[in-house]
Amino acid sequence: MPEHAAAPLLRPPRHRVDPRARSWWRTQALLTLSGPMLLTALVMAVLSLLFFPGALPWLGPLLLVVLVLPAVGYLAVMPRWRYAVHAWELGDRAVYAAGGWFWQKRRIAPLSRVQTVDTVRGPIQRRYGLATVTVTTASTAGDIKIAGLSCADAEELSRRIGEVAQDVPGDAA
Repeated sequence: MPEHAAAPLLRPPRHRVDPRARSWWRTQALLTLSGPMLLTALVMAVLSLLFFPGALPWLGPLLLVVLVLPAVGYLAVMPRWRYAVHAWELGDRAVYAAGGWFWQKRRIAPLSRVQTVDTVRGPIQRRYGLATVTVTTASTAGDIKIAGLSCADAEELSRRIGEVAQDVPGDAA
């Protein structure tokens, strides 16, 4: 291949995660980042009103810019962006997953290197009928996580990976 020729592009995986994953990610954001930011802004505004009313003309805009707008922006943008990126595919010889939102990651793992397949359903995931499939391989790069699958899709994917991994000659056999 000539040096100036472009490398072939890797196409995105074929299967999207369940649309309910957006609600799951939004709930996670409310519990871990956006919710605490909004609560902090509210408490600071109320305390300012009660004890330092003269500070509100400068504190209100500061809270809006530093806490409220980033929290609301994160809630609005992150779930849609993650949904656009998260996808997966199971081929005859490899499992392929794309994830992330700001830092995006694509991983392809040969099925001959699969060691375990786990299905995890946290309490918030169960509320939305979702699960995460984790494929552990003989790799130092870490596990492949496919988050935001419906419970039925997660069970089927786990079963299929287990079956296909047994049929592929290599380390897993």
